[in-house]
Amino acid sequence: MVFKKITLIGTSTESFEDAADDALDRAEDTLDNIHWAEVDELGVEIASAENREYQAEVVVAFQLEE
Repeated sequence: MVFKKITLIGTSTESFEDAADDALDRAEDTLDNIHWAEVDELGVEIASAENREYQAEVVVAFQLEE
């Protein structure tokens, strides 16, 4: 088996968990054969946002087709 990893950044105005879910939901909508995900970094945008924007950098691994 061969896997590929990609990095996605999810966002939310509510929480880090919602930001990670945002990235995972998008991955599940567009990728097949997802096997695992890792949350690498968390961040909050404050300067240009009226409210805080939570961000989660998520690495998603999926199996490449044979």
